[in-house]
Amino acid sequence: LSMKLPCLTVWAATLFLNPVTADCSITSQTVICEESGKNLSNIPTNLFQNVTKLSLKNNKITLHNSDKEILGHFINITEFYLNENRITELCNNSFSNLKKLINLDISNNHISTVHKAAFAGLHQLSVLNLSYNMIAYLDSDAFTSLESLTVLNLQYNLLKYFHIKSSFKLIKIVLAGNPWICSCDLLDLQIWLTASNVTLENESNTTCTLPTKEEMSIKTAIQQADCKIGKASLENTVNATLAINLTRSALIIALTPSITDNNGTNTALPLLGKSWTFLAGVLGFVLGTTLLIFTAVKCPTWYHYLISYRHHRLEEDHPGMCEQEFSAHLSSSSVTGTNSEEPIVTFEKIHAFGDGEDGFIEDKYIDSYVNEES
Repeated sequence: LSMKLPCLTVWAATLFLNPVTADCSITSQTVICEESGKNLSNIPTNLFQNVTKLSLKNNKITLHNSDKEILGHFINITEFYLNENRITELCNNSFSNLKKLINLDISNNHISTVHKAAFAGLHQLSVLNLSYNMIAYLDSDAFTSLESLTVLNLQYNLLKYFHIKSSFKLIKIVLAGNPWICSCDLLDLQIWLTASNVTLENESNTTCTLPTKEEMSIKTAIQQADCKIGKASLENTVNATLAINLTRSALIIALTPSITDNNGTNTALPLLGKSWTFLAGVLGFVLGTTLLIFTAVKCPTWYHYLISYRHHRLEEDHPGMCEQEFSAHLSSSSVTGTNSEEPIVTFEKIHAFGDGEDGFIEDKYIDSYVNEES
């Protein structure tokens, strides 16, 4: 009776300070409040502040800033059930004041984003249930502050990869129902599952979605040797690229002119950006296009003058000029040939054909010969 008296006193004082309308049951060690399926959109405030187990499942709670402020008053919670609500995002420090929390169930929500410090301050948390959500990416750094975590349930999300650190210590993990892509990006998870003592629950259904040749467990689907070869070739390529970039940078620095300021120190001129190359390319394109258009327009004219063959009628010499030329030539011939025995032929008149002539030469000898024959 002497031990029950203090408990009854605490209970009476709690009832006096907090008029309770919620469904809560109080024992000597626990205060359990059941507020499930009551269509609540926020965490109720009419609860015992020393509540140890709180169930708010199957409501419409979104866990916004006002809800986090209300949770800050329930520092004695060890079990917290928020499954089947409308939570879409776990922001940083969402449960930071729940220092004694051991079991947290946020399954069957619409969570797509989990920030790195979402579970900050939960040093006593042992069981975390994030199953049946819409998480496509999850950084293992979000669990680094969970020093006592032993069970992690991530089944039936949208996870394709999960980069996990070797310091991550668990006893049981559930990963089934996710669209895992079994490539080298999942190698660190496979190594961790193999090297650690963790139990992969429902391993037969924790298979690869891609490649789909056959259903293989993510624990044995990836060959480490193939990934090491690919990693080595990638490192060689990266090293070669870095060497080329360093050489190019050194060459640019060597070719960069410097100027001397007033203090006598050399100051390198600032390197031009890529804008000048873009401007040069635009100018070259414009000039080239203009030249092509000009060539296309002028090509028929050039063809007309340079390639096409045109017929010209021969121009007739003036009759007087021909007569003068031949007379001069004959007179000179007659003078030079007076003392020689060569016959001298003298033309009395040389002229061009008239307009009515047909170009034939009249020969009287031929006419007389024709008459005699006839």
